[in-house]
Amino acid sequence: MTTERINPPELSPPTGFSHAVVAAGSRVVFLAGQTALDSDGKVTGATLPEQFEKALANLLTALDASGGTPADLARVTVYATDVAAYRTHARQLGRIWHRLAGRAYPAMAVVEVVRLWDEQALVELDGFAVLP
Repeated sequence: MTTERINPPELSPPTGFSHAVVAAGSRVVFLAGQTALDSDGKVTGATLPEQFEKALANLLTALDASGGTPADLARVTVYATDVAAYRTHARQLGRIWHRLAGRAYPAMAVVEVVRLWDEQALVELDGFAVLP
């Protein structure tokens, strides 16, 4: 797969995302929304950073099982029950992202939602990847 991350100088400098990702490959993997569920289906972590780390790890586990790597991610959407809290923790969440997924940022969006499927969930991540 080849990817080109495009960040036009006319747009605000991206922090923790790319404005556009052009991807070419032979397989597209659509990743279902992942929350901080453990293997028993229980939400883990009491804080947004704890839940974000587990949700991202779950997303990357599904990607890995599909034959992909974090660099193959073309798009990720983050659904948060409190965008203000997400912004407050943005630096910490960025460090978690760097540690688990590296610095090849996909196109991203953060969307505030009233609640998620599991009432205890604070954050959910979904996306898609393009594999070679």
